Amino acid sequence: MDIKDKLALLRTKMEEEKIDYYLIPTADYHNSEYVGDYFKVREYFSGFTGSNGNLLISKDQAGLWTDGRYFIQAEKELAGSGITLFRMQEEGVPTIKEYLEEHVAENGTVGFDGRVVTAAYGKALEDALHNKGIKICYEKDLAGSLWEGRPAMSAKQVSVLPEELCGMSVAEKLAKVREKMKAAKCTAHLIVGLDDLMWLFNIRGGDVECNPVALSYGFLTMTECYLFLQPNAIDDTLRQYAQKWGIILKPYAEIETFLDAEAKEKVLLDEKNVNYTLYKMLQKRAEIVSGINPSEQLKAVKNPTELKHMEEVYLQDSVAVTKFIYWLKKNIGNMPIDEYSAAMHMDSLRRNIKGFLDLSFPTISAYRENAAMMHYEATPSAHKELKPEGMLLVDSGGQYMGGTTDVTRTIVLGEISEEVKKHFTAVAVGMLRLSAAKFLSGCTGRNLDILARESLWEMNIDYKCGTGHGIGYILNVHEGPQGIRWRYLEGAKEAVIEAGMVISNEPGVYIEGSHGIRTENVIVTRSGVKNSDGQFLYFDTLTFVPIDLEAIEPSYMQEIDIKRLNDYHKQVYDKVSPYLEEEERLWLMEATKPIKK
Repeated sequence: MDIKDKLALLRTKMEEEKIDYYLIPTADYHNSEYVGDYFKVREYFSGFTGSNGNLLISKDQAGLWTDGRYFIQAEKELAGSGITLFRMQEEGVPTIKEYLEEHVAENGTVGFDGRVVTAAYGKALEDALHNKGIKICYEKDLAGSLWEGRPAMSAKQVSVLPEELCGMSVAEKLAKVREKMKAAKCTAHLIVGLDDLMWLFNIRGGDVECNPVALSYGFLTMTECYLFLQPNAIDDTLRQYAQKWGIILKPYAEIETFLDAEAKEKVLLDEKNVNYTLYKMLQKRAEIVSGINPSEQLKAVKNPTELKHMEEVYLQDSVAVTKFIYWLKKNIGNMPIDEYSAAMHMDSLRRNIKGFLDLSFPTISAYRENAAMMHYEATPSAHKELKPEGMLLVDSGGQYMGGTTDVTRTIVLGEISEEVKKHFTAVAVGMLRLSAAKFLSGCTGRNLDILARESLWEMNIDYKCGTGHGIGYILNVHEGPQGIRWRYLEGAKEAVIEAGMVISNEPGVYIEGSHGIRTENVIVTRSGVKNSDGQFLYFDTLTFVPIDLEAIEPSYMQEIDIKRLNDYHKQVYDKVSPYLEEEERLWLMEATKPIKK
């Protein structure tokens, strides 16, 4: 059944249910960024495989909204489907809310599965559509019910993290969360964020590809602690562990029944994560106090134990990436290599690292114009052959017993143009300038983003995504609430950058049909000088991988930028070279040699 046939089937069902517009977001019941196969309903009905996109269907129209990371990919994947691409945040492009306000007739009906739409977004639609008497129907999974052969919901066994990796016990974490609950004058707290729950209980799962999380809910009172998991995810070890820390285990499917009976008085929850269905239920039974989950903020600030292990993991991960670059440079033109086989070689080097658990996301290996698609993924049947010309962009990372990694390098394979060198140099300069930032406590990522973009904005070019995202600890490679971006986004979370937060630093250039460049290091925030002006902060770098000097043009750099690159490369050589074979070491010495104006 092709996309048009699937949409026709859905439209028939919409007509039966008297629904004028039906929304299918990219989400699970927990507002996760990446979702398990069971929840890929939007992908099933659109053919678009990106991690962010919302599909809106009416009787005679269908549109998909996605962000700048996926414009090129979405255009290709939607071709022939009859679905219109709406490029989010572009001039003249309405949001879904604005589109519905304009197009839904008075007294019409908008439908969606309330379990995969956040309370915040559902309420925003209520407010926007109320004046036209538009009804919202959220009780049925209309699209999911039509998915032939829908995969089963994942229920992988949950494991307990070794205590020596955690830095804080479950009891200590619960106490900190309850302090925040008390400050908010709440008697209970509903937690739905999967990474929040894994962090809080020092456990990990496997229900989302590359994200070690388990489908779960948590409910805390000042004296009791409930964890809702699928029965197949629980073994005797977890039962004993739960008993040790006073965690009451409940079946995942019983969350609605439990809240209906037990949620009373004042319940703290995050409307940007809790789904609309649970919110509407609680609204009838308790006083809701909306606020960020305390665990989200606590989790973002890594403790000394976590940082120690992350530093160790990032060094070994950097060694693997450095070895990959050497292998690629040595063998390009001498043996058949394509995007996919290159990615597989990178993955194999990671799997040899002690404590390796999984990739932190599928490796992006994108050659020449494919690199302009920010989240391109080569497959065994669809990939480009690499030649000794142009560049290969490789964005990759791993999950280890000790940390989560993310690194991107764009590697020169042969001749490149002067324009490409100019773009590459500007990206490297921006990354290094942000890494060197000193700033006052109280700054958010919007205060810092210009440091990464300035060299590109001077050329009147930009990249259509943020500059940096938080990194989890043996958790999701994308973690909030911290981030670095220039644009204010309505409804998006924004957090003050604090000491202990780990963040990616990844400016880029993406020229459709030509090339893509990204240079990404991961940085950690440290406390600096404190004086009468306040507490100053700075970044330390965790990633130590050479930046390809074959694409660096010093004439486009200031002396301070050259010094920063040379200083960084000295660190790379000093830290990585002891782990290399002699031939690799000699190559790295040349690859990190000082440059001059």
